[in-house]
Amino acid sequence: MLMRQLWTQPLVNFEGKWHTVPDAGLNPLPVQQPIPIWFGGHAEAMLRRAARLGDGWMPNYRTPEDVKPSLEKVQRFVQENNREMKDFGLEVRMPYGDGDPDTWHRNMQAWEAIGATHLTVNFMGCGLRTPQSHIAAVRKFAEAVGIS
Repeated sequence: MLMRQLWTQPLVNFEGKWHTVPDAGLNPLPVQQPIPIWFGGHAEAMLRRAARLGDGWMPNYRTPEDVKPSLEKVQRFVQENNREMKDFGLEVRMPYGDGDPDTWHRNMQAWEAIGATHLTVNFMGCGLRTPQSHIAAVRKFAEAVGIS
């Protein structure tokens, strides 16, 4: 993949279906090597592409039950590409909801049970009106789940 070459090699010569890159490079190269590439979306073509080329998938489903049909496809596509799910991340989005730590713990356990490796907390729709209220909610979440 062209992006990976540009991010890891001082000089790249590439000729592909969509791009021709003669003698190009980035200077300085990124410090993080390699830069992970994650895909978002639900279309089957994207799921196949993520399984073939990506380091992880970021679905936008609200519950583990909702994601299961697409996750089963991703798992199958990862295997078809001679890869293993242990090397492929799954970042899920969990709602902050009404701020109940017990609900967060239950939700996190359910996501972890289906293989989530990363978690984003969604604070939209929670009635938080100021930057300070958002910061307080993030702190409350971090303390409740032990990452503060």
